Amino acid sequence: MKKNKIEHYSDKEALDFHTNDKSGKIEIISSKPVTTKRDLALAYSPGVAAPVKAIAEDPELAYEYTTKGNLVAVISNGSAILGLGNLGAIASKPVMEGKAVLFKRFADIDSIDLEIDTEDTKEIINSIKHIAKSFGGINLEDIAAPNCFIIEEELKNILDIPVFHDDQHGTAIITTAALINAVDIAKKNLKKIKIVINGAGAAAMACAKLFRSTGIPKNNIKMLDSKGVINKKRKDINSWKKEFAVETKDKNLDDAMKNADVFLGLSAAGVVKKSMIKKMAKNPIIFACANPDPEIKPEDIEEVRNDAIIATGRSDYPNQVNNLIGFPYIFRGALDVRAKTINEEMKVAAANAIASLAREFVPDEVAAAMGGERPNYGKKYIIPSTFDPRLISVIPLAVAKAAIKSGVARKKIENFDLYSEQLKQRLDPSVTIMQGINNQIKKTNKKVVFADGEDENTLKAAIAFKNSGLGTPILVAKEKVVKEKLREIGYGENFDIEIVNSTLSDKRKKYVNYLFKKLQRKEGLLERDCDKMVRNDRVIWGSCMVACGDADAMVTGNSRRYGQSLDKVKKVIDARPGEIMFGLNMIVNKGKTVFIADTSVHEYPTSEQLSEIAISASRVAKLFGFEPKVAFLSHSTFGQPI
Repeated sequence: MKKNKIEHYSDKEALDFHTNDKSGKIEIISSKPVTTKRDLALAYSPGVAAPVKAIAEDPELAYEYTTKGNLVAVISNGSAILGLGNLGAIASKPVMEGKAVLFKRFADIDSIDLEIDTEDTKEIINSIKHIAKSFGGINLEDIAAPNCFIIEEELKNILDIPVFHDDQHGTAIITTAALINAVDIAKKNLKKIKIVINGAGAAAMACAKLFRSTGIPKNNIKMLDSKGVINKKRKDINSWKKEFAVETKDKNLDDAMKNADVFLGLSAAGVVKKSMIKKMAKNPIIFACANPDPEIKPEDIEEVRNDAIIATGRSDYPNQVNNLIGFPYIFRGALDVRAKTINEEMKVAAANAIASLAREFVPDEVAAAMGGERPNYGKKYIIPSTFDPRLISVIPLAVAKAAIKSGVARKKIENFDLYSEQLKQRLDPSVTIMQGINNQIKKTNKKVVFADGEDENTLKAAIAFKNSGLGTPILVAKEKVVKEKLREIGYGENFDIEIVNSTLSDKRKKYVNYLFKKLQRKEGLLERDCDKMVRNDRVIWGSCMVACGDADAMVTGNSRRYGQSLDKVKKVIDARPGEIMFGLNMIVNKGKTVFIADTSVHEYPTSEQLSEIAISASRVAKLFGFEPKVAFLSHSTFGQPI
């Protein structure tokens, strides 16, 4: 099984990310202009009086005149933070801010995080109850069981907006979608499969419930906690676990795995042994979702079974069970029809929509967004990619329809085709394009020389380039200086990154000869002049690396003026045969992508140069998957650049 390298970050790098520019990850931006005295009057006093009076008469108008209809509260008490445990309310804030970022990025939902500093369920319920009028939905997060069950159940009874504990239901929806497709690929019957769930926390129970909602019999699901199989003879189980108790002689995981069709792990690393996998039925389905390390590694499964369908919670293996495929889009659909709740029908609809999407042919534009890869429905592709841009138009649509059909929607959608198009426009197109570019780059593993290697920001960029698997960075720098800066930004001085020093490298003679041959007649330079340039100028050195095939690209200009860097590059590197050197910018805004050239090289291009630039820019646009249409624009200042 192909396994990609996991991206790593130092603690300091993560801390710097959260403090750069502004502290934290979210901010509030006005959606209306507030630049004139009139704007201020409309935005606050006396302009607010009109909507205040209207809402007082009809509270539903809050959806029209305020952000309520597109605002979700992400709420936690920090009692079960990710895999970190009970670290308290304030410690959960970075996670909750992160969740708010994901809501905005993937579904254009505004979100605010709220941390409640208590583990008293009544206090939490009352706190949320009294602020709920401000929001269109409540996303509960990282609250330990069994309190999460109590809180969610009570809030769903007293509030008229969706309340959704994502740790439970998000995991359940994605897992159910993956299971539906895995069962289909394995040619099994959903109503006859035997399932073993290792783990009895909130997510495990939600998965079991949703499995049953899709038609799997209760008695076909065996759940295990830390003490073994939950059966009806046990006296040490609470009321929530009793719902999943079955009649069985199995006592432990080894017993339960015999002839099982499905294993779902929501527990701990390494608890499943190869011997257990051998006992499973033909074409076993194994979802080992413990993070960061699964219950059993996919490599170990494949050593003993070649017929298994495998999923994990990790991005470096195929079939990642990731809540991100679900919760933003589920809330999007629920908010758009002003649903009173997120019910079982909506969850099943979401799971079926996700499963169906994985079976569809992946069109060119989606393949481009995924880096040119065109996955095919099968053992290695049972759920869509997290970055599949179709998710935004498929899942909310299914959820909205289910909400309307089940009677919990307060707003009808008259034209679902139009709604689907509106959903597509909500997705930030620049992110989709960049994701496609990054995925394409990862497949080529190019060498990129970073000429300003001792500059801290350049060094961070090179590290990010390497850790993201985009290629191989090469720093032009003194090793001692780089090691000092590596320590400063939280990496050990032995961080594995290539460093070249122009005065010490054995490539120096090669580059001097290349430059002398190129410039001796053109500029009348002597060999010693070229040697001085190569030895002392990092941009010249980096350009020589690219020109001589020792690197594929160069990044420079962060520690010197752009014009100075460009002049040196032009001395060393020639334009592509048949083309000229030019600057090209890509602008993505409001669903449109525009390429603008020349923005940085030819100040007064001739008509011939303009034609060449247009042809070259069209070639680049096609590389991004666009069909180019060319327009020529004159200077806005009557022919004179500003």
